[in-house]
Amino acid sequence: MALTLIIVYLLFVFNIVPSYAAYNIARDYSGSTFFLEWDFYGNYDNLTSGDVIYVDQADATSQNLAYVTSQGTAIVKVDNSTNVPYNIKRNSVRITSKEAYPVGCLWIIDAKHMPFGCSVWPSVWTTGSPWPQYGEIDIIEGVNLMSNNQMAIHSSPGCTKTDPPTQTGQSSGTDCSQGSGCVVDEKQANSYGSAFAQAGGGVFAAQFDSTGIYIWFWSRSNVPAVISQATSSSSMDISTWGNPSAAYPTSSCNIGQYFGAQKLIVDITLCGDWAGVPAIYNQTCSNTGTTGQCTADNVFGAGSPRYDNAYFEFNYIRGYTAQGVSLISTTAVNYSSPTAESSAAASSTGSGGTSTPSQPSAEWRLRVPGFILCTALVAFVGFCTA
Repeated sequence: MALTLIIVYLLFVFNIVPSYAAYNIARDYSGSTFFLEWDFYGNYDNLTSGDVIYVDQADATSQNLAYVTSQGTAIVKVDNSTNVPYNIKRNSVRITSKEAYPVGCLWIIDAKHMPFGCSVWPSVWTTGSPWPQYGEIDIIEGVNLMSNNQMAIHSSPGCTKTDPPTQTGQSSGTDCSQGSGCVVDEKQANSYGSAFAQAGGGVFAAQFDSTGIYIWFWSRSNVPAVISQATSSSSMDISTWGNPSAAYPTSSCNIGQYFGAQKLIVDITLCGDWAGVPAIYNQTCSNTGTTGQCTADNVFGAGSPRYDNAYFEFNYIRGYTAQGVSLISTTAVNYSSPTAESSAAASSTGSGGTSTPSQPSAEWRLRVPGFILCTALVAFVGFCTA
C-alpha cells in the first residue's frame, strides 16, 4: 500500500502522467465549413521527396480531392481518376491550419477512413516554425500496408524518450533529434489501414501540455462517452481517458524548451523518403507490380483501383485550449517563438475564451490538489508505519 502511494506521488512530482486539464473548444473543423480555416500547400512535395503535387484549393475542389460529402464528412484524397504518364507526379492534398496552437492545447480527430495502400503515406501531424527548433508531433502516420499507427515526436538535440509505466504503446528510438525521431507503435487493434475502416474508424487525440505530449487512440467501439457525446461547442474533460498510447513526459524532454506553437497538418504523399525506401516498401508490397519499385509500380498509369482507398474521411477535427491559452495568428514567420506566444496571451484573442493570464492555468488548478493529496497520503502512511 505504501509503495503504491509513493509511486503515485512520484508520478505527479516528475510529470510522467498527463495533467487532467479541462479544455474549451477553440476551433471545430467539421461539416460544410471544414476547409475554411486551412491553407492548401499548392506545390510539389519538396519536404519528403514524395511523388505528388499538393494542389491548391481551387484545383483540389475542382478535381474532387478535397470536399464535404452529403453526410457532412470531409474527404481529403489522392487522385485516383487520372492515368499519370511516366515521370509525372500524381495530384494530392496537403492542408495546414491557419492558426497555431501553443502549449496548453488538445486535438481530437474523429475519422471513418484513413488512406492506405502500396506507396501511400498519410499523416496528421503538427509542426513549429522554424523546424526542428520548435518541434514536430506525429499523431497519425503510416505507410504502405502497415497494420498499426505510428506516433512520434521530432526535436532539436537534447530531447529524449523514456518509457513511462503509463504508456501502452511500444517505443523505439530515444534521441528525438535523430532520423525518425522518438517513435511509439500503437499496440491496440484497428489503428491503421483496412482494419481501421472495417471497424468503423476511430478517434485519435493528442495533448500538448507543459507536463508532456500524450497521444491516445480508440477504435470506434471503445471511444469514451465524454468524446462520443461531445458537441462542436462543448468543453472536454480528459480525466476518464485512461493511459495514453504514447507518452513524452517533460522529465526527459523539456516541452517549453523544445516545442513552440504548432500548426496542424493533414497530408497524403506517395513513395518518398519512407514509403518508397526499398527495404520498407518490400516489407508489405514486394509482389505488387512488375518492377518492385514504389513509383514505377504505383504512381504511373491508372489511378484506380490502386488509389481507391487513398483518402481520409473525417467526421471532425477539433482543437481545444486550456484556460488562459489562445490560438496564435501565423502571419508572422516565427509564430512558434516565445515572443509570439506571449503576444497572443497578452492580446487574448483566442476563440476558446478570454485569456486571463493572472489566473493559474487549468492544468495547475487540477494538478496542485492532486499533489497535495498525494503528499498527505504518503505522510499518513509514514505516520502509521512508524
